[in-house]
Amino acid sequence: MTESHIHPPGISLARRLHIALAITVVILIVEVAGGILTRSLALLSDAGHVFADLFALGISSYALRLARVPPDHARTFGYHRAEVFAALVNGVSLIGISLWIVIAASRRLAAPIAVHSGPMSAVAAIGLAANLVIVLLLRGRCGGNLNAQSALMHVIGDLLASVAVVAGGLVMWATGWYLIDPLLSLLVTGIILTWALRLLRESSHILLEGTPRSIELGAVERAIQDVPGVNGVHDLHVWSLCSDVYAMSAHVLVADQSTTETRLIVGNVGRMLEDRFRIVHTTLQPESEVCTEPPSVVCSQGLAH
Repeated sequence: MTESHIHPPGISLARRLHIALAITVVILIVEVAGGILTRSLALLSDAGHVFADLFALGISSYALRLARVPPDHARTFGYHRAEVFAALVNGVSLIGISLWIVIAASRRLAAPIAVHSGPMSAVAAIGLAANLVIVLLLRGRCGGNLNAQSALMHVIGDLLASVAVVAGGLVMWATGWYLIDPLLSLLVTGIILTWALRLLRESSHILLEGTPRSIELGAVERAIQDVPGVNGVHDLHVWSLCSDVYAMSAHVLVADQSTTETRLIVGNVGRMLEDRFRIVHTTLQPESEVCTEPPSVVCSQGLAH
């Protein structure tokens, strides 16, 4: 039986998330105040998206901190799943924000009101610049971390929404066509829902212990059986502890031989899995008897050939 160790996320990413969190708090205050003063639903909608950014960055930072907490008797895998649960909660909150925006936009479409478009564009431009700083802070630093990636995607979506709000404010200032304000808010809602559905899909897949999307189970089976000394594999399970930490358990069929020879084979399988598939936590049970269950992914010898 072989066990690999899980390594915590990098400290630099946590620090960058803290800086991004502080900038986002300032953006939120500015956009909420600006939306109220200018009577712009698009700006308030963008503030709703910024609130989602704040939530995403906050739980990403907290989840990274929890992921560094060592395993204990109560949670033998540690707290890696905190990241996935946070992403799920974030996705649900985004859907709630989207519903509020749609209701408010529908009312505004039925009865448009004048918006102070000049100040609205100025406030949105401030948000755009701040979001650009955050994107530059986080870009390329998230690795395979689902929650950090989702936070970055939120900020990118908010940056694009800010561009739309700035452009919409300029159009309203030039033409007086105030119907564009609720239309822009619906555009922002579309961006929010895109990230929300993606978060719900990915986090649910991990919580249901689905096979990681980047791993093909048949390829893992073939790779194990290609290791010298392995005659078959069954009870093969691959799942994610969080978005970038994979775990696996399996029974491997070997010859009836000494414990030392078996341990060498099992060790070679574990190293191969980490090198080729980034499966860092493996539990392998060697057996010398052929599995008698019906052929399937769970019980198979030679099916991958």
